[in-house]
Amino acid sequence: MTVLSYSTAAIFFLFLFILLITSWRGRLYGILLAAACLISAIWAAAIAALFYWDQLDFKFIQLLEILRNASLTLFLVTLLNPFQTDNKTSTNLLRINPAITAIALFYLACLGQIIISDATGFDPNQPSSPFVYIPWVAMALIGIILVEQYYRNTPDAQRWGIKFICLGIGGLFVYDFYLYSDALLFIKISPDIWAARGLINTLTVPLIALSAARNPKWSVGISVSRHILFYSSALFGAAIYLLLMAAAGYYLRFSGGTWGTVFQLTFLFGAIILLTTVLFSGTTRSWLKVFISKHFFSYSYDYREEWLRFTRTLSEEEVELRVRIIQSLAQLVESPAGGLWFKSEQSHLYQPIACWNMAYIDATARQDSHFCRFIQEKAWIIDLYQYQTNPEQYAAMILPDWLPTIPKARWVIPLILHKELQGFVVLTEPRSAIDFNWEVRDLLKVAGNQAASYLAQHEAARALSTARQFESFNRMSTFIVHDIKNLIAQLTLLLANAEKHKNNPEFQQDMLDTVALSINKMKRMLEKLSNGGVHEEENSLLLDELLQRIVASKSFYQPKPTLNIIDANLSAQADTIRLERVLGHLIQNAIEATPKNGFVEIRLKQQTEQVVIEIEDNGHGMNEQFIHEKLFVPFESTKTAGMGIGVFESKEYVESIGGKLQVTSQEARGTIFSVILPLATTTAMATT
Repeated sequence: MTVLSYSTAAIFFLFLFILLITSWRGRLYGILLAAACLISAIWAAAIAALFYWDQLDFKFIQLLEILRNASLTLFLVTLLNPFQTDNKTSTNLLRINPAITAIALFYLACLGQIIISDATGFDPNQPSSPFVYIPWVAMALIGIILVEQYYRNTPDAQRWGIKFICLGIGGLFVYDFYLYSDALLFIKISPDIWAARGLINTLTVPLIALSAARNPKWSVGISVSRHILFYSSALFGAAIYLLLMAAAGYYLRFSGGTWGTVFQLTFLFGAIILLTTVLFSGTTRSWLKVFISKHFFSYSYDYREEWLRFTRTLSEEEVELRVRIIQSLAQLVESPAGGLWFKSEQSHLYQPIACWNMAYIDATARQDSHFCRFIQEKAWIIDLYQYQTNPEQYAAMILPDWLPTIPKARWVIPLILHKELQGFVVLTEPRSAIDFNWEVRDLLKVAGNQAASYLAQHEAARALSTARQFESFNRMSTFIVHDIKNLIAQLTLLLANAEKHKNNPEFQQDMLDTVALSINKMKRMLEKLSNGGVHEEENSLLLDELLQRIVASKSFYQPKPTLNIIDANLSAQADTIRLERVLGHLIQNAIEATPKNGFVEIRLKQQTEQVVIEIEDNGHGMNEQFIHEKLFVPFESTKTAGMGIGVFESKEYVESIGGKLQVTSQEARGTIFSVILPLATTTAMATT
């Protein structure tokens, strides 16, 4: 039994070592954990081999076990990060260093004692002096304390990533403590407990692997009172569970023959691991909170606690405010995911601006739609389940087509400020069943109003920042205009002297050089300036001719853009100069983003009552985060000489004439910009 038990542990630890090495990203924590797994595999394999060939060298086994414990301890100490030198942690350094030094000296003393001692080490089959087991009990206690310190000092939001490794390594040391405490009590190691140890170690490997796969940040850095009843209920349920498992374990012991004790210990340890995992489950904790609120309190919420948590979440700065708004509202109803829509003054749409634990949804709602007018006038929390089962309550409301397609969508929470709908949050169904009564509605309504004020303040600050940037841009343009005037004066002087020296070869060469230099300077400056303030006159433009003219002007670039007119004679209502500048800018961007051997293709086609102009390239592309967060933000650019206002201006203008600018892109694959414009009607064309 001992050979099978420890052989299984050796195989599992070796497999985990291989996984860690193949996925190692150069971080110290990963290599330390991999080393600990390798030493554990060697330790378990050595025990299995020595027992199999009946060549028991317990001194060698003890040396390997000290190395195993030391490697796990070193890994835990590194996670606690006691070697920081910044001012904030200087006091902690003074407190932690002596403890770390004492642990290191203790392990060195144990290792030295085993090496220089003439004794062959303890034998599980023979009684030994009780003093032999004291160092091993101490090693287990050190490991348990380090695991507890690491878990306790990890913020709640990060414990999901480290709880399983704490269970795994903590389980190893807890079982060692049980093994050697039993030996200390009976002056002998129990052969059954020793044999089961390999299987116990095997059970911890998946827990360690799960935490390693989650790749936590391993950082250190704490919350709160329905808590007394919550923890009491959890402990009471855990006690009943453990009693039942203990009864089942004793049944296995008495009915399992010679392997009964081994089966009992393995079963009980697995049951404890299962219980701990369930208690850490977010769904279980959510269900227990709802159960307690329903059956032990007259109100479903501790409003002081909920409001403190709500405001604390909104005030945190680790996550972007838009995502924090979704999280703060979701916490109130135990919802695991959601999305946020906010109004756009330019396009008169509510657009998605953030999502949390759900895929980005490219869908909008018009501000004058039945849905938006309904939730602004009623200020209701929309329960989508109730809408499906009892639609009479929402008789005046028409849901957008895309809303029911969101997986498990449950609530729509309006964000209303000064009786105006700023936006809305869509939350998915909660982890556990919630009675959606007046109390939940009122809490979400008030929380939504509070969140709306935060969001409005945030957006106003962003708009003010953009306005200041434009002001700075305008000041800069004044200097550029001054430089242009200087160039004009220089060219005027050159023209005045041309009559006198036009036959002078040196003057001719100097004139050519000066003109070329001036033109290049003016091009660079003018490309960075918009023609704001020019009177715009919207006409019905024939897009075939406009695109042909733009493509012809770009024909000397590499790669040379190509035009594919799928549907001819399409028109749109727009200002000729502005639209030509927008399309020219997008085509120029595509050319600059594409290698010379690549391609840039412009397609013109009709889609229902809309005109679609697609500009496709196979250049370096963009990632999704850049598209959503920076592409359409002014003064954000990936070009070293770019000012980052071209795409922003393009989107603003296209939306101002009733169109849309969409982009799909993949890094190293290319980009497609789609300019979607309303098709000019026959009446509009006749008028113009």
